[in-house]
Amino acid sequence: MQRTVAVVGGGISGLTACYHLARSPNAPKIILLEGSGRLGGWLHSTRTEDGAVFEHGPRGIRPAGTVGKNTLLMVSELGLDADVLPVPGDHPASKNRYLYVSGALHRLPSGIGGVLRTVPPFTRPLLWSGLRELVAPRGTQPDETIHSFVSRRFGKELADVAIDSLCRGVFAGDCRALSVRSCFPALFEAERRRRSVILGMALGGGKGPALDSALSRRARDERWSQWSLRAGMETLPEALQDFLRQRGVEMHCHAQLRRLERTAAECWQITLEDGSVRADHVISAIPARALAVLLPGWAEPLAQELRSIEAVSVGVVNLQYNGATLPITVMLGGAWFEQGFGDPDTVPLAVLLSRAKEAVRAHLGIVAEPSRTIVKVLKACIPQYTLGHWQRTETISRYLEQEGLPLSLIGASYQGVSVNDCIYSAKTAVTQLLDQAC
Repeated sequence: MQRTVAVVGGGISGLTACYHLARSPNAPKIILLEGSGRLGGWLHSTRTEDGAVFEHGPRGIRPAGTVGKNTLLMVSELGLDADVLPVPGDHPASKNRYLYVSGALHRLPSGIGGVLRTVPPFTRPLLWSGLRELVAPRGTQPDETIHSFVSRRFGKELADVAIDSLCRGVFAGDCRALSVRSCFPALFEAERRRRSVILGMALGGGKGPALDSALSRRARDERWSQWSLRAGMETLPEALQDFLRQRGVEMHCHAQLRRLERTAAECWQITLEDGSVRADHVISAIPARALAVLLPGWAEPLAQELRSIEAVSVGVVNLQYNGATLPITVMLGGAWFEQGFGDPDTVPLAVLLSRAKEAVRAHLGIVAEPSRTIVKVLKACIPQYTLGHWQRTETISRYLEQEGLPLSLIGASYQGVSVNDCIYSAKTAVTQLLDQAC
C-alpha cells in the first residue's frame, strides 16, 4: 500500500521537500498543506508593468559551498538556467560594500591595499586583526556569542563595527545574543579544527558531496558573489509548483491546521479548520513555535524546546524613484522591531514608510518623493539562533529518535536561515526518510 507523506508549510522548504519526494523512484502520496493563500513563503516578488521587480523577502542567493551548489543544481533541474541573473566578482555590487557608521557611509576595504592601510571607520589597518587572530588561543567554551567570539579572536573594534552590521543584515539580530556555533558553524569548526579561523578556512574541511552542475561551474569560473532570477526570486517556488502539479502532488492553500494527533493505527491525524488528513509521516516546514502549538499534550517535552526558538519581525519597504536605475529596499526592525515600532501586528505602515524615506535621505541623499512604494511587515520571519541553539536542536533530534516519531523538521528554525540552508535541509530530510523506507 502506498504511504502518505504530509508536508506542512508551503514555503521554499516545504516545496523542496515535495520536489525530492516526487522525484524518488517509489514516490509516496504527497499532500502539501499551506495555511496562507499562496505558496512560496518569504520568496515573494512583485512585478510591475514597467518591468521593475520588487523583492519582499530574500533578493539574492550565494553560490558558494555545498549548499550553494545544491541550490544551483535544483535550479538547473527545473530548467531555470536562462533565468539566472548573476552578480560576477568584478561587478561594482560585488566589490563595493558600505557601512553606515557615525552619520556617514564608509566603503569597506577590499584588496590587499585596503587591508594594509587604515580605512575609516576602522582606526588601524585590518592586517593587525588578522595577525591577532593567527596567534589567539583556541576557545574552550561549547558555544559563544558572535560578538564575544570575534572580539576574542580579531579584536573588539571589528566585532563592534563590521560584525554587528553583518548580523543585522543577515539575521536581523543582535551579535551579542546570537550563537557563533549555530549562525557561523564554519568559523566555529575552523577554530576547533585548526586553532585559527583564518587557517581553518584557508585549509578547508574536506570535500562535500558531489553536486556539480553547469551553473555551479559557471558560478565558479565567473566568481559570482550571488545570483537572483530575472523575473524575481518567486520564480523559483513557481517553477517548483509547476513541477509538483505535473507529478500529481496534492497542494492545498488556506489549509489552516488545528491539531496533530497520533491514531491507534500509528498514523498522524492532521486536524484542519474544515476537515482532516491522515498521513504515515509528517514533514514540518513551518516555524518551530507554530509547530509547538499543534502538538498533542504528550509531546510537551518537544513543544517546550520548539517554543524556545524565537523569531524576529522585519519591515520591508520597497521604494522606486523617477530617474533611479534600481529600486531601493529598506529593511527595518528585526531584533529591535518592538523597541522601535511597537507590535508588528498593529504598527501603521505609514510609520515604516516614513522611517524608510528618512533613512534614504540620510544615507543616500535622495530627497525626492518616491514614485512607487510597497510596505510589508514580515512577522516572525527570521529565527534567532541564540546562545545554546545547538543544544536545543540536539535535544529535539534525540526526542524524535527516542520516541520513534515519523516526524521530520525542516525550515529556517533549525539548521540555517538562508534560502540555501532551507533547500539543503529539506533535501537531507527527504533522503533520510526515503533511506528508512527502503
